[in-house]
Order: sequence, then structure tokens, then C-alpha cells
Amino acid sequence: MRAVQVPKAGGDFELVERDPPEPGDGEVRVTVQACGVCHSDMFAKEGVMGDATPFPIIPGHEVVGVVDALGPNVTAEYSPGDRVGVGWFGGACYHCEPCRRGDFITCENGRIPGVTFDGGYADALVVPADALARVPEELSAEDAAPLLCAGVTTFHALRSSPARPGDRVAVLGIGGLGHLAIQFAARMGCEVVAVSRGTEKADLAKQLGAHHHIDSEATDPGAALAELGGAITILATATSGEAISALVPGLAPRGQLVVLGAAETPLTIDAMSLIGPAAGVAGHPSGTSKDSEDTLNFSRITGVRPMIEMMPLEKAAEAYEKMMANDARFRMVLTTGN
Repeated sequence: MRAVQVPKAGGDFELVERDPPEPGDGEVRVTVQACGVCHSDMFAKEGVMGDATPFPIIPGHEVVGVVDALGPNVTAEYSPGDRVGVGWFGGACYHCEPCRRGDFITCENGRIPGVTFDGGYADALVVPADALARVPEELSAEDAAPLLCAGVTTFHALRSSPARPGDRVAVLGIGGLGHLAIQFAARMGCEVVAVSRGTEKADLAKQLGAHHHIDSEATDPGAALAELGGAITILATATSGEAISALVPGLAPRGQLVVLGAAETPLTIDAMSLIGPAAGVAGHPSGTSKDSEDTLNFSRITGVRPMIEMMPLEKAAEAYEKMMANDARFRMVLTTGN
């Protein structure tokens, strides 16, 4: 099979031929049709997680394809040809403290496709059966792939937040995560406030379902959000700690700032801005395979779709560089032709 691998931490992508992997106990082999290119792929590319990443490594954790082969003791009912996907959640251990409490996404020994084992920049990959999500027929492989990371992260964060239909929700950043977060919030019946630098994406935000747009370069975004009445939930998808921190004054009483973007600079928050309104700040990981299924089904029902640009598997390096340079609008997806 074809595979795009990283030979060592910080190494260049290599297009190689490998023998197809064989599924082990409780595992399923999937023929890859599409794989999203996510900013978190740099964890594998740069070896951010140290010894947890075995090199050479095949990146990719937004994978959609069809079941090809089953290993021994697969308890889920899968058959060859079934449409499935896998995201950031690559299986849990089911015996650590979080798992024993049913919180599988925070598993202390959780596995990640394309980071702790070979991922989807290839014609095939092997994953634990419990990591697979079923993909509705109404969604193309290319559209479904980004929903398995950027999609489930924003969808599950929003439905886990205090926001309910009719509440005001702000989305910071109109990028790979943000353009999906706006759609999810609007389809859930929320009043959506999009926040971004400049007015370049204001019209797009409205087209995606936002009711308001705040230009963080032209005004104090926290104050502007407060003038609208404050947000019960702020989904922060930007990677700037300063930009995230600036929105805290825009939280409504008992509101929650949910950090989704891996900020490259620290958050700086005045304690009284949280104490007075009884507001909070929380981080949110992705979601389990069932959360991914819920995301895909909600998207099928409501018409939420990612904005994508496709490239063939052989151009993985080019797609990755375009994503890292923030030139993607808004998700790069690799296609295999399978």
C-alpha cells in the first residue's frame, strides 16, 4: 500500500510503499478513502509527545473509509464494506481511574491515530474496533473526515456547555474549528456571535449562521460582547492566549469560556472577572467514537458541512504546509481514490 510517513521527529514527509497492516485482537483494518489534515498532525511531525510516538509514523486522525478485515475477538458487528471513521479518540484502556468512571476521552492510556500508532495518510490503517464511528451514507467521505476531529470537538463542546437553544453563544475564530462551531450553534437554535480579527470573514460568518460579528481589531471584543448581553458559552478556537483572554468580560452570569484551540501563549485572566459573574473557564478534548457518530448524524440531519480543499494522498506534504501556513479555507482533505 501507499503511505506517507515521517521517519523521525522533525523529519520530512516520505511517500513509501508498505505491506498492508494486519488487524490484531479486537482490531479492524480500514481501507482509507479520505483523511483530513489537522493542526494536531504536527504532534507526530515534530515528535511533540516524545516516546509516545513510534517513528517512523504515519500521521492522520480524521479518517473515513470502509471495513476491509476483522481481527480476532471483534465484538462490534462490523462487516467488510461498512462505512466507518476514526478521529482523535483511538481507543481507551477501560481500567484506569477515568475509564472506570466512564470518562473514556480522558483515559490515562488513550491511543491517538497518527500520533501513538499509524494513522490515515495511507491506503489502509488498523484501529481498535471501539474507536470506530459509523458514517451515514448521506455524507461523502471527504465531508465526513473533518467532522471526526474539528467537528466532534466543537459539537460535543457546545452540547456539553451551559448553552441551550435560545441562548447566546460566541465563537472566537472563523477557521477550521470555528466555521463548524458557528454552524453547530446556529443549528442548535442559539444566537451566534462570531468574533474575528478584521472584517474579512464577517460576511462568511453570517452565511454560516452567525447573527452578529465582532471585529476584535476595531473594538474591545469582551466589551462588545457584553453590550450584546453577554454569552452563556464562548467557544474559543483561536490559538492566541491574548485573544481568548480578552473575551472573558463578555461572559454572561454563570457563563463558561470553553478553550478548544491550543493557544501558543498563556491565558491572562483577572480573577474578579470570574468571581463576580460566577463564570468559569474550561478546556475540552475531542470526543469518543460515539460522540463522533452523534456529530455525523447531527450534520446529516441539519446540513452542517465543512468547507474543504482536496488533494491526493501523494501531495500530503503540500496539504500539510498549506494548513500550517493558515492558507487552508478551511480544512485540507487527502483523498486516496480507493
